Amino acid sequence: MDINKQIAKELEITEKQVADTIALLDEGNTIPFISRYRKEITGDLSDTQLRELETRLTYLRSLEERRSDVLRLMEELGVLTDEHRAALVKATSLQAIEDIYRPYRPKKRTRGMAAREKGLLPLAEFLLESPVSQKELDDFLAEFVPSLETELTVDEALFGAQDIIAEDMSDDVKNRKLLRDDAIRRGVMESTLKGEDAGNYSMYSDFTEKIRELKAHRILALFRGEKEDFLRLKVALSDEHNIEAIARGYLHKDSAANKYIQEAVEDGYKRLLLPSIETEIRNALKEMADEESIKVFSTNLEPYLMQPPLKDSVVLGWDPGYRTGCKLAVINELGEVLDHATVYPTKPRDDFEGTTRVLRSFIKKYGVSVIAIGNGTASRESEQFVADFIRNEGVSVQYTIVNESGASIYSASALGNEEFPSLDVTVRGAISIARRLQDPLAELVKIEPKHIGVGQYQHDVNQKQLSAALEGVVENCVNRVGVNINQASWSLLSYVSGITPTIAKNMVAHKDQVGGFQSRKEILKVKGVGPKTFEQCAGFLRIPESTDPLDNTAVHPESYAIARAYMGKDLHGMNVKKEASAAGIGELTLKDIFEELSKPGRDPRDELPGVLFRKDVLSIDDLEVGMELQGTVRNVVAFGAFVDIGIKNDGLVHISQLADRFVKDPSEVVKVSDVVKVRIIGVDKERGKVSLSMRSSSRN
Repeated sequence: MDINKQIAKELEITEKQVADTIALLDEGNTIPFISRYRKEITGDLSDTQLRELETRLTYLRSLEERRSDVLRLMEELGVLTDEHRAALVKATSLQAIEDIYRPYRPKKRTRGMAAREKGLLPLAEFLLESPVSQKELDDFLAEFVPSLETELTVDEALFGAQDIIAEDMSDDVKNRKLLRDDAIRRGVMESTLKGEDAGNYSMYSDFTEKIRELKAHRILALFRGEKEDFLRLKVALSDEHNIEAIARGYLHKDSAANKYIQEAVEDGYKRLLLPSIETEIRNALKEMADEESIKVFSTNLEPYLMQPPLKDSVVLGWDPGYRTGCKLAVINELGEVLDHATVYPTKPRDDFEGTTRVLRSFIKKYGVSVIAIGNGTASRESEQFVADFIRNEGVSVQYTIVNESGASIYSASALGNEEFPSLDVTVRGAISIARRLQDPLAELVKIEPKHIGVGQYQHDVNQKQLSAALEGVVENCVNRVGVNINQASWSLLSYVSGITPTIAKNMVAHKDQVGGFQSRKEILKVKGVGPKTFEQCAGFLRIPESTDPLDNTAVHPESYAIARAYMGKDLHGMNVKKEASAAGIGELTLKDIFEELSKPGRDPRDELPGVLFRKDVLSIDDLEVGMELQGTVRNVVAFGAFVDIGIKNDGLVHISQLADRFVKDPSEVVKVSDVVKVRIIGVDKERGKVSLSMRSSSRN
């Protein structure tokens, strides 16, 4: 297989782009570095395209490796024919290669193996090779069975021969393809309850859907229901049709052997082939669901991480709770902890007076302007108290609800203990909630991406693939924004291109030792940083304290000489193509340099919509059909988007209500953290559910 040609076809890019990008990857360059600083070489491929290319390259290289292994193994076994070789060379998937190797692959002892050991293969071949009369069959058996070393009856010999036929039939590539094709065309997934209790799976208690129409979220829900022992799943295929089609390839007209062949085919189909293909189908469905769901998680994570930071504000983080109280932490503009306390405005204490006193004191003493309330247990009761407090006290303070997923994990982590060794775990949670508002990216990198909570069924997908994909998203975001090396934690630095956790810790240690970096050149003094690491990371690290203004931009040190030639000049209307030609530099690179010189220290997050703040709170009793509200998109899933409109539970905008036009994928219309205008189209107070619409009222 020509890997470059295959990838170019799949990604709809040129073979030269593929070859040049692969060369960069093989040299040890990172995706962020290639995406930002090698645009001319890749043809300006985005970080997303580069990751897709890298993923396909890894798969296709493993495919080639497995192809070579199977060719070698089959040759060593003495079973490799020209037909096998041609089929293996032609194979474009691991499944196709494994199908060819399957009959020769080492297996646990089977009935077919035992029959071969008893010398029954000639009988199986006799039954299959041509039509025979009853007399010819009887004569063959009368001569063949007594000649066997193992004493067997005629019936036992026939049973053994049928086991060989059944096994060979189940391993045949054509038969396996027949069942796979049937699954795609007509296959059905059936679900029934195992007991009387449906748990959360009542909609799947008597469920049937074509396999080809199953959606990712439904597949994951079904498999979870099965795992939790609520559901019994079955892949239903056209069994009678398939058995007939398979048997047709083995039977001979008017042959006395047909009876035994038919029985062998039916046995092999039910005992071997069908269970094997059902497992394959289930695995394929799971892989598809994982892939699609991970894409959704990745799509949701990026805008969540890229929320604009709340600058120049003193924030009070509020970690809600009942019995153990609500933990408060006041954070200054630099993210430093000024004060903390525990209050009890929720049940069982309902200490409104004491909480009011603490809140009033914090606001007056530290100039708190924003309260960030975690969305966990007792969140809405806390929100109600804060809204009442703001209204009754007449203070100029706003509040917002912050997704606290993973905050407790950070609080109890080694990193949390390292940052705040003298503070209680619960106080660290309130600090994390406040900091998520001040700088979401810098705070959220301290938590494993899969714990951030921007998907559905994230614990049901392949965890290794999920982590790899989400870490790639975090890496893209961190490098797109850039990192102030003198303010960043080692956890944030470890996501910078080319920097390992060990080097990140060395950078923090060096900064603490010398009192801060004064130039990018000084990065080379950090233990573990050589020329290659410096090349990969330097352009993404910012040093505002440097005497060289370029050290606080995304201009790479390798381009400083060219950038300095344009510093102080009016770049507006300058002919980039002409200047690039004269300077001997790529147009794309020069264009990026111009953008950096025009807006030094630019934070791309500042151009995105900010947080939706509130001063009052709603309950579901306040809602009426037709009411229009603003809300924040909290999650985007295959069937729509969940929007926080200020009540206890997020409302759902079903995919059919996202726009006036047909929407195939909700992420085409909305993304996490978007502030959207919605209209209430349904209120179910008993179940606490609200249906929303983003369509124009005339279209409902």
